[in-house]
Parts: sequence; C-alpha cells; structure tokens
Amino acid sequence: MRAVVTGGAGFLGSHLCERLIARGDEVLALDNLSTGSVDNLAHLIGHDRFRFVRVDVTDYVHVVGDVDLVLHFASPASPIDYLALPIQTLKVGSIGTFHALGLAKEKKARFLLASTSEVYGDPEVHPQPESYWGHVNPVGPRGVYDEAKRFAEAATLAYRQTHGVDTGIVRIFNTFGPRMRPNDGRAIPNFIRQALAGEPVTVAGDGTQTRSICYVDDLVTGILALADSEHAGPVNVGNPHEISMDALARWIIELTGSSSRVEYIARPVDDPTVRQPDTTLARELLGWSPQVEIEDALRRTIAWFREQRDARFDAPPLSPDATAHILAGS
Repeated sequence: MRAVVTGGAGFLGSHLCERLIARGDEVLALDNLSTGSVDNLAHLIGHDRFRFVRVDVTDYVHVVGDVDLVLHFASPASPIDYLALPIQTLKVGSIGTFHALGLAKEKKARFLLASTSEVYGDPEVHPQPESYWGHVNPVGPRGVYDEAKRFAEAATLAYRQTHGVDTGIVRIFNTFGPRMRPNDGRAIPNFIRQALAGEPVTVAGDGTQTRSICYVDDLVTGILALADSEHAGPVNVGNPHEISMDALARWIIELTGSSSRVEYIARPVDDPTVRQPDTTLARELLGWSPQVEIEDALRRTIAWFREQRDARFDAPPLSPDATAHILAGS
C-alpha cells in the first residue's frame, strides 16, 4: 500500500510512519513542522519507501500517483501548543481536514481521521462510549482543539455520506511514549522531565482528576487495525487503565528513583475531571486491546527521556537553514 500521513513528523505521526514502513508499505509524510520535528523521522530519511515533504495541509494537499490510505494526523495536540496556536488548530481541523478528505476522494483511498477523547469534554458519562455526545465548552480555552476535532468528525461523515469516501474515525485517548517533547505541557512528559531533574513534580488541582493512559505501540496497533478494516467508527482506542494524576505523579517519581516531591498548582480551565474509554467496540470490531503493561511502558518511556537528556536533548532546535539542508537530502 501507499499511505499519506499528515502530521507525519509529530509524536504519533512518526510512530505511524515507522510502523507502516516496517510492514512493507510506502509512506509519504506531510508536516509543516509547527509542532513536529524532523528528528522524529531521522531514522527513516533515505529509506527507499519513505518520503517527507514540508507542507501546510491548510494551504493545499497535492500528491502525484496512486494513494491507498490517507491518515489525517496533522494538528497541535498538547494544550501548550493549541493554546498558543488557536487559529492554526481550528484551520487544520477544518480546512486541513477538507483538503485531506479531498485527496482521499480524488485517489479513491481509505481515509482515517485522528480524532480525540477531547470530543467528550468534561464528561457526564463514565466511562465514555462512542455513543456519548460529550460535554464541551465551545468558548472555553480548550474549545479551539475540542471543536476542531468535533468539526473534523462531522466533515468526515459528510464526505462518506455525500461522496462515498471510505472513511474511519478513531478517537484517541491519552497516549505516551518515546518522541514526546519534554516541554509539551502534557502530564507524563512533564512529570518525567521534572522527576529526572529533581524538580518538584507539579500536579494540577488536588490531583484527583483521572486519565486513562495508553502506550504508543498499542495505540498504533489499534489505529492500523481500524485503518485496515471497513469500519466507519468512531471507535475509541485507548487503555481503560484509569489513574489519578496524583497517583501517576508519585508512580513516576518512584520509577525514576527521584527525590522530587509533588507540588500542587492551579488547575487549568475546563480540565476534565475524568477520562476513561469504553473500548467494547475496539475489542468486538477490531479484536484489539492494549497489550503493554503500564509500568513497563512507563519504564520504557523514562529510559528514553533519560537517554535524550544525556544526549543533550535540550539543545536548541535546528535552524531553518539546517532543517532545509536535511530535508533537501531526503
């Protein structure tokens, strides 16, 4: 197969590209590098079945030749990013989604939208099944991300019903693993970075709010299972292992062997109180369930962060000229 991955230089996108290459597919990764990094794809550059193009999918998407699968993963995904890039987040969820859907329509390819558990907002139903409509504040600070994804889902369904595009929607729950940015604002990279540095580990509010965390390898397996099926979705893909933020912070301190202490800070506006996927559909339709134990996954992720720190992970990013040189070499 030939697959196009928008947002291919991001955390999830790069893992998808890697897995697709590993199974024998040809991959074209598209990214404007606003939150992604060529470092995430460095090990694929030069591979005869991989190509990277720096492009903003809100401007246009044009691909020469046949395409079998379009995976639309382009979007800022962490609060620190979408709060800093609100208009870009809304545009990639709307205009970018239309462009990616248009590519799938033109090429008669299957289209898979990366949606999110954030479409459920601060849920009043727990755990969250796909049938739940959500509890989202459209004018709150998180609305730019939540509503962009909700709109993208509606656009995806409209293309399926109006143009007969073979579409699927995956609702992704909290995911972690190697290649997360240490300063991206999400809980696990924040906790690991702070613990490794011996700094206070900052927990929002009183730490009783919960998340369900899934290792990236498991998530990618679930995403590709849906992509390879004929199911329209939406389908929740995530680990139903629910944990409070306070417990997660203390677990990471223990696993890192850190002397850090927990420090409580102000809780963000509209921060969800609970988050846990009902994964019945994923099990029944796709035969998928997470396989990696959370403690093992946390240990792997901590080891990666430690290696990157020791390799001067916090060095300044590549200059535009240096980045252009690397991309030209691809």
